[in-house]
Amino acid sequence: MKNGKLYYFSKIFICFICLQSCILAQDANSLNISANGELTKPQVSEENLIHFGDLIEVDVVGSFEYDWRGTLSAEGFLDGIGFLEEPLYGLCKNEEEVAEKIFESYGKFLRNPKIVVRILDRSNRPNSILSGAVKTPQRFQIKRPIYLNELLIVSGGLTDQASGEIQIFRPQKLNCLAEVGKKISSPTPNTETRERFVAAREDNGAQFINIKISDLLTGKTEANPQILSGDIVNVLEAQPIYVIGGVENPKQISTRSKMSLTRAIASAGGLSKDADETKIIIFRREANETKIIEANLSKIKTEQAEDLILQAFDIVEVARRGKEERKIPPILENFESINQDKLKLPLRIID
Repeated sequence: MKNGKLYYFSKIFICFICLQSCILAQDANSLNISANGELTKPQVSEENLIHFGDLIEVDVVGSFEYDWRGTLSAEGFLDGIGFLEEPLYGLCKNEEEVAEKIFESYGKFLRNPKIVVRILDRSNRPNSILSGAVKTPQRFQIKRPIYLNELLIVSGGLTDQASGEIQIFRPQKLNCLAEVGKKISSPTPNTETRERFVAAREDNGAQFINIKISDLLTGKTEANPQILSGDIVNVLEAQPIYVIGGVENPKQISTRSKMSLTRAIASAGGLSKDADETKIIIFRREANETKIIEANLSKIKTEQAEDLILQAFDIVEVARRGKEERKIPPILENFESINQDKLKLPLRIID
Protein backbone atom coordinates (compact mmCIF):
# COMPACT_ATOMS: atom_id res chain seq x y z
CA MET A 1 0.00 0.00 0.00
CA LYS A 2 2.78 2.36 0.94
CA ASN A 3 4.59 1.51 -2.27
CA GLY A 4 1.44 2.34 -4.22
CA LYS A 5 1.10 5.77 -2.59
CA LEU A 6 4.77 6.45 -3.10
CA TYR A 7 4.43 5.61 -6.80
CA TYR A 8 1.33 7.83 -7.07
CA PHE A 9 2.99 10.85 -5.46
CA SER A 10 6.16 10.38 -7.50
CA LYS A 11 4.06 10.57 -10.67
CA ILE A 12 2.44 13.80 -9.47
CA PHE A 13 5.85 15.24 -8.61
CA ILE A 14 7.23 14.41 -12.06
CA CYS A 15 4.20 15.99 -13.75
CA PHE A 16 4.65 19.11 -11.60
CA ILE A 17 8.33 19.38 -12.58
CA CYS A 18 7.45 19.00 -16.26
CA LEU A 19 4.78 21.70 -15.97
CA GLN A 20 7.22 24.10 -14.31
CA SER A 21 9.78 23.42 -17.04
CA CYS A 22 7.25 24.28 -19.71
CA ILE A 23 6.34 27.54 -17.95
CA LEU A 24 9.99 28.49 -17.56
CA ALA A 25 10.66 27.67 -21.21
CA GLN A 26 7.83 29.96 -22.26
CA ASP A 27 9.16 32.72 -20.00
CA ALA A 28 12.62 32.24 -21.47
CA ASN A 29 11.22 32.95 -24.93
CA SER A 30 9.90 36.32 -23.76
CA LEU A 31 12.90 37.30 -21.63
CA ASN A 32 16.62 37.64 -22.18
CA ILE A 33 19.26 37.01 -19.54
CA SER A 34 21.98 39.65 -19.40
CA ALA A 35 25.65 39.02 -18.70
CA ASN A 36 25.15 39.65 -14.97
CA GLY A 37 22.24 37.21 -14.80
CA GLU A 38 19.43 39.78 -14.77
CA LEU A 39 16.28 39.27 -16.83
CA THR A 40 15.70 41.91 -19.48
CA LYS A 41 13.10 42.55 -22.15
CA PRO A 42 13.82 40.98 -25.55
CA GLN A 43 15.23 43.14 -28.30
CA VAL A 44 12.77 44.34 -30.91
CA SER A 45 13.53 43.69 -34.57
CA GLU A 46 13.67 46.62 -36.96
CA GLU A 47 10.76 45.16 -38.91
CA ASN A 48 8.45 45.80 -35.93
CA LEU A 49 9.49 49.42 -35.44
CA ILE A 50 7.57 52.30 -36.99
CA HIS A 51 9.11 53.72 -40.18
CA PHE A 52 8.27 56.54 -42.53
CA GLY A 53 5.48 55.44 -44.87
CA ASP A 54 3.89 53.02 -42.40
CA LEU A 55 0.12 53.11 -41.93
CA ILE A 56 -0.52 53.15 -38.18
CA GLU A 57 -3.76 52.49 -36.33
CA VAL A 58 -4.58 53.58 -32.78
CA ASP A 59 -7.61 51.69 -31.44
CA VAL A 60 -9.21 52.74 -28.16
CA VAL A 61 -11.20 49.62 -27.35
CA GLY A 62 -14.90 50.39 -26.90
CA SER A 63 -14.68 53.83 -28.49
CA PHE A 64 -14.78 55.26 -31.99
CA GLU A 65 -14.29 58.91 -31.10
CA TYR A 66 -10.68 58.50 -30.01
CA ASP A 67 -9.56 56.04 -32.68
CA TRP A 68 -6.96 57.24 -35.19
CA ARG A 69 -5.36 55.98 -38.38
CA GLY A 70 -2.56 57.73 -40.23
CA THR A 71 1.15 58.05 -40.91
CA LEU A 72 4.16 59.90 -39.56
CA SER A 73 4.82 63.53 -40.34
CA ALA A 74 8.05 64.62 -42.00
CA GLU A 75 9.51 65.20 -38.52
CA GLY A 76 8.65 61.70 -37.29
CA PHE A 77 5.52 62.49 -35.20
CA LEU A 78 2.10 60.84 -35.45
CA ASP A 79 0.44 63.14 -37.98
CA GLY A 80 -2.96 64.52 -36.96
CA ILE A 81 -3.72 62.41 -33.89
CA GLY A 82 -5.87 64.34 -31.42
CA PHE A 83 -6.46 64.49 -27.66
CA LEU A 84 -2.76 64.56 -26.85
CA GLU A 85 -1.11 67.23 -24.72
CA GLU A 86 1.93 67.37 -27.01
CA PRO A 87 2.97 65.80 -30.34
CA LEU A 88 3.86 62.12 -30.04
CA TYR A 89 7.16 61.07 -31.65
CA GLY A 90 6.69 57.65 -33.25
CA LEU A 91 9.64 57.13 -35.58
CA CYS A 92 11.56 53.95 -34.68
CA LYS A 93 9.28 53.26 -31.71
CA ASN A 94 7.49 49.96 -31.33
CA GLU A 95 3.73 49.56 -30.98
CA GLU A 96 3.86 49.05 -27.20
CA GLU A 97 5.88 52.23 -26.61
CA VAL A 98 3.44 54.34 -28.60
CA ALA A 99 0.48 52.72 -26.83
CA GLU A 100 2.01 53.53 -23.42
CA LYS A 101 2.43 57.20 -24.35
CA ILE A 102 -1.16 57.45 -25.61
CA PHE A 103 -2.38 55.71 -22.46
CA GLU A 104 -0.66 58.36 -20.31
CA SER A 105 -2.51 61.16 -22.14
CA TYR A 106 -5.88 59.49 -22.59
CA GLY A 107 -5.83 58.18 -19.02
CA LYS A 108 -6.28 61.73 -17.75
CA PHE A 109 -9.86 61.90 -19.07
CA LEU A 110 -10.73 58.24 -19.73
CA ARG A 111 -10.93 55.55 -17.07
CA ASN A 112 -8.35 52.82 -17.68
CA PRO A 113 -8.47 53.07 -21.48
CA LYS A 114 -7.27 50.01 -23.38
CA ILE A 115 -5.00 51.25 -26.18
CA VAL A 116 -4.02 48.99 -29.07
CA VAL A 117 -1.49 50.30 -31.62
CA ARG A 118 -0.87 48.37 -34.84
CA ILE A 119 1.26 48.87 -37.93
CA LEU A 120 -1.28 48.03 -40.62
CA ASP A 121 0.80 48.52 -43.76
CA ARG A 122 4.58 48.41 -44.18
CA SER A 123 4.60 48.39 -47.99
CA ASN A 124 5.30 52.12 -48.37
CA ARG A 125 8.64 52.05 -46.58
CA PRO A 126 11.54 53.47 -48.63
CA ASN A 127 12.91 51.05 -51.19
CA SER A 128 16.55 50.12 -51.46
CA ILE A 129 18.21 50.45 -54.88
CA LEU A 130 20.98 48.38 -56.42
CA SER A 131 22.46 49.84 -59.59
CA GLY A 132 25.70 50.13 -61.51
CA ALA A 133 27.75 47.19 -62.74
CA VAL A 134 25.25 44.42 -61.90
CA LYS A 135 23.40 42.23 -64.35
CA THR A 136 19.92 43.16 -63.09
CA PRO A 137 19.70 46.60 -61.48
CA GLN A 138 16.53 46.79 -59.43
CA ARG A 139 14.70 48.19 -56.43
CA PHE A 140 14.06 46.19 -53.29
CA GLN A 141 11.35 46.29 -50.68
CA ILE A 142 13.11 44.77 -47.68
CA LYS A 143 10.99 42.86 -45.17
CA ARG A 144 13.69 40.73 -43.55
CA PRO A 145 17.41 41.10 -42.81
CA ILE A 146 19.48 40.83 -45.99
CA TYR A 147 23.18 41.40 -46.55
CA LEU A 148 25.14 42.79 -49.46
CA ASN A 149 26.35 39.44 -50.81
CA GLU A 150 22.81 38.06 -51.03
CA LEU A 151 21.58 41.24 -52.71
CA LEU A 152 24.25 40.87 -55.39
CA ILE A 153 23.35 37.21 -55.91
CA VAL A 154 19.63 37.86 -56.43
CA SER A 155 20.60 40.59 -58.91
CA GLY A 156 22.52 38.16 -61.08
CA GLY A 157 26.02 39.09 -59.93
CA LEU A 158 28.54 41.60 -61.22
CA THR A 159 29.23 42.55 -64.83
CA ASP A 160 32.59 42.86 -66.54
CA GLN A 161 32.38 46.63 -66.11
CA ALA A 162 32.70 46.44 -62.31
CA SER A 163 35.60 48.53 -61.09
CA GLY A 164 36.20 46.58 -57.90
CA GLU A 165 34.47 48.97 -55.51
CA ILE A 166 30.96 49.28 -54.11
CA GLN A 167 29.53 52.42 -52.56
CA ILE A 168 26.50 52.41 -50.26
CA PHE A 169 24.67 55.68 -49.63
CA ARG A 170 22.59 55.51 -46.47
CA PRO A 171 20.20 58.48 -46.02
CA GLN A 172 19.35 59.68 -42.54
CA LYS A 173 16.29 58.32 -40.69
CA LEU A 174 15.04 55.94 -43.39
CA ASN A 175 15.81 52.94 -41.18
CA CYS A 176 16.03 52.27 -37.46
CA LEU A 177 19.57 51.03 -37.17
CA ALA A 178 21.99 53.60 -35.79
CA GLU A 179 25.14 52.00 -37.18
CA VAL A 180 26.08 49.06 -39.36
CA GLY A 181 26.92 46.07 -37.21
CA LYS A 182 25.08 47.17 -34.08
CA LYS A 183 22.33 44.95 -32.75
CA ILE A 184 18.78 46.07 -33.38
CA SER A 185 17.14 47.33 -30.25
CA SER A 186 14.16 49.45 -29.37
CA PRO A 187 15.13 53.11 -28.99
CA THR A 188 15.03 54.45 -25.45
CA PRO A 189 11.87 56.50 -24.88
CA ASN A 190 12.24 60.28 -24.92
CA THR A 191 15.76 60.16 -26.38
CA GLU A 192 14.55 61.69 -29.65
CA THR A 193 13.29 65.25 -29.72
CA ARG A 194 12.05 67.42 -32.52
CA GLU A 195 15.13 69.65 -32.20
CA ARG A 196 17.58 66.75 -32.53
CA PHE A 197 15.66 65.30 -35.47
CA VAL A 198 15.48 68.59 -37.37
CA ALA A 199 19.18 69.23 -36.68
CA ALA A 200 20.04 65.81 -38.07
CA ARG A 201 18.04 66.51 -41.21
CA GLU A 202 19.71 69.89 -41.68
CA ASP A 203 23.10 68.28 -41.20
CA ASN A 204 22.04 65.68 -43.79
CA GLY A 205 23.14 62.86 -41.50
CA ALA A 206 23.78 60.66 -44.52
CA GLN A 207 26.46 58.00 -44.50
CA PHE A 208 28.72 56.67 -47.23
CA ILE A 209 30.09 53.15 -46.94
CA ASN A 210 32.89 52.18 -49.35
CA ILE A 211 33.60 48.49 -49.88
CA LYS A 212 36.20 46.64 -51.94
CA ILE A 213 34.82 43.71 -53.88
CA SER A 214 38.01 41.78 -53.15
CA ASP A 215 37.29 42.07 -49.40
CA LEU A 216 33.74 40.88 -49.96
CA LEU A 217 34.92 37.85 -51.94
CA THR A 218 37.45 36.89 -49.27
CA GLY A 219 34.69 36.82 -46.65
CA LYS A 220 35.58 39.84 -44.56
CA THR A 221 32.66 40.59 -42.25
CA GLU A 222 32.99 44.36 -42.47
CA ALA A 223 32.74 44.13 -46.28
CA ASN A 224 29.31 42.49 -46.10
CA PRO A 225 27.02 44.96 -44.28
CA GLN A 226 23.32 44.53 -43.79
CA ILE A 227 21.33 46.45 -46.40
CA LEU A 228 18.62 48.63 -44.89
CA SER A 229 15.49 50.32 -46.19
CA GLY A 230 16.40 53.39 -48.23
CA ASP A 231 20.00 52.31 -48.95
CA ILE A 232 21.32 53.13 -52.42
CA VAL A 233 23.93 50.55 -53.44
CA ASN A 234 26.07 51.44 -56.44
CA VAL A 235 28.54 48.95 -57.89
CA LEU A 236 30.99 51.40 -59.42
CA GLU A 237 31.82 50.89 -63.06
CA ALA A 238 35.41 50.92 -64.25
CA GLN A 239 36.50 53.94 -66.26
CA PRO A 240 36.47 53.21 -70.01
CA ILE A 241 39.17 53.26 -72.67
CA TYR A 242 38.08 53.03 -76.31
CA VAL A 243 40.00 51.10 -78.95
CA ILE A 244 38.83 51.61 -82.55
CA GLY A 245 40.13 51.51 -86.12
CA GLY A 246 42.33 48.68 -87.34
CA VAL A 247 41.58 46.09 -84.64
CA GLU A 248 39.57 42.89 -84.88
CA ASN A 249 37.01 43.88 -82.25
CA PRO A 250 36.66 47.64 -81.69
CA LYS A 251 35.36 47.99 -78.16
CA GLN A 252 35.19 49.83 -74.86
CA ILE A 253 37.63 48.41 -72.32
CA SER A 254 36.99 48.76 -68.61
CA THR A 255 40.14 49.69 -66.70
CA ARG A 256 40.72 48.49 -63.14
CA SER A 257 44.49 48.95 -63.08
CA LYS A 258 47.19 50.42 -65.29
CA MET A 259 46.41 49.62 -68.92
CA SER A 260 49.24 49.73 -71.46
CA LEU A 261 48.75 50.46 -75.16
CA THR A 262 49.78 46.95 -76.26
CA ARG A 263 47.49 45.34 -73.71
CA ALA A 264 44.55 47.49 -74.82
CA ILE A 265 45.08 46.52 -78.48
CA ALA A 266 45.33 42.85 -77.50
CA SER A 267 42.07 43.17 -75.51
CA ALA A 268 40.38 44.42 -78.69
CA GLY A 269 41.36 41.25 -80.55
CA GLY A 270 44.68 42.44 -81.90
CA LEU A 271 45.43 44.13 -85.19
CA SER A 272 43.23 43.60 -88.24
CA LYS A 273 44.63 42.69 -91.67
CA ASP A 274 44.51 46.27 -92.95
CA ALA A 275 45.99 47.80 -89.79
CA ASP A 276 49.00 50.07 -89.95
CA GLU A 277 50.80 49.42 -86.69
CA THR A 278 53.23 52.26 -87.30
CA LYS A 279 50.46 54.86 -87.01
CA ILE A 280 48.52 54.78 -83.76
CA ILE A 281 46.85 57.92 -82.44
CA ILE A 282 45.68 58.42 -78.86
CA PHE A 283 43.12 61.16 -78.25
CA ARG A 284 43.33 62.28 -74.62
CA ARG A 285 41.08 64.87 -73.06
CA GLU A 286 42.90 67.25 -70.71
CA ALA A 287 40.97 70.15 -69.21
CA ASN A 288 39.25 71.88 -72.12
CA GLU A 289 41.59 70.60 -74.79
CA THR A 290 42.17 67.32 -76.60
CA LYS A 291 45.76 66.16 -76.68
CA ILE A 292 46.90 64.01 -79.62
CA ILE A 293 49.59 61.42 -78.87
CA GLU A 294 51.21 59.39 -81.66
CA ALA A 295 52.64 55.92 -81.13
CA ASN A 296 54.37 53.25 -83.21
CA LEU A 297 53.56 49.68 -82.24
CA SER A 298 56.47 48.28 -84.27
CA LYS A 299 58.98 50.29 -82.25
CA ILE A 300 57.27 49.31 -79.00
CA LYS A 301 57.59 45.63 -79.89
CA THR A 302 61.31 46.00 -80.58
CA GLU A 303 61.75 48.08 -77.40
CA GLN A 304 62.75 51.17 -79.39
CA ALA A 305 59.86 53.06 -77.82
CA GLU A 306 58.10 52.96 -74.47
CA ASP A 307 54.79 51.17 -74.12
CA LEU A 308 52.46 54.00 -73.17
CA ILE A 309 50.17 53.78 -70.12
CA LEU A 310 46.67 54.80 -71.07
CA GLN A 311 44.32 56.95 -69.00
CA ALA A 312 40.60 56.77 -68.47
CA PHE A 313 38.53 57.95 -71.45
CA ASP A 314 41.48 57.73 -73.88
CA ILE A 315 40.48 56.93 -77.46
CA VAL A 316 43.02 54.71 -79.22
CA GLU A 317 42.72 54.59 -82.99
CA VAL A 318 44.83 52.20 -85.03
CA ALA A 319 45.27 53.56 -88.56
CA ARG A 320 44.16 51.54 -91.59
CA ARG A 321 46.07 51.34 -94.84
CA GLY A 322 44.49 53.40 -97.60
CA LYS A 323 42.42 55.53 -95.21
CA GLU A 324 43.05 59.16 -94.40
CA GLU A 325 44.49 59.90 -90.97
CA ARG A 326 42.02 61.41 -88.54
CA LYS A 327 42.83 64.85 -87.15
CA ILE A 328 39.95 65.33 -84.69
CA PRO A 329 38.57 62.95 -82.00
CA PRO A 330 35.81 60.63 -83.19
CA ILE A 331 32.29 60.78 -81.75
CA LEU A 332 31.53 57.41 -80.16
CA GLU A 333 27.76 57.40 -79.87
CA ASN A 334 27.50 53.62 -79.73
CA PHE A 335 29.77 53.49 -76.70
CA GLU A 336 27.87 55.93 -74.53
CA SER A 337 26.59 54.38 -71.34
CA ILE A 338 22.88 54.41 -70.68
CA ASN A 339 21.81 56.16 -67.50
CA GLN A 340 19.60 53.96 -65.37
CA ASP A 341 16.27 55.50 -64.43
CA LYS A 342 16.03 54.35 -60.83
CA LEU A 343 12.29 55.05 -60.70
CA LYS A 344 11.67 52.57 -63.54
CA LEU A 345 13.81 49.74 -62.17
CA PRO A 346 11.88 46.54 -61.41
CA LEU A 347 10.78 46.10 -57.80
CA ARG A 348 11.61 42.92 -55.90
CA ILE A 349 10.23 42.08 -52.45
CA ILE A 350 12.66 40.51 -49.98
CA ASP A 351 10.61 38.58 -47.42
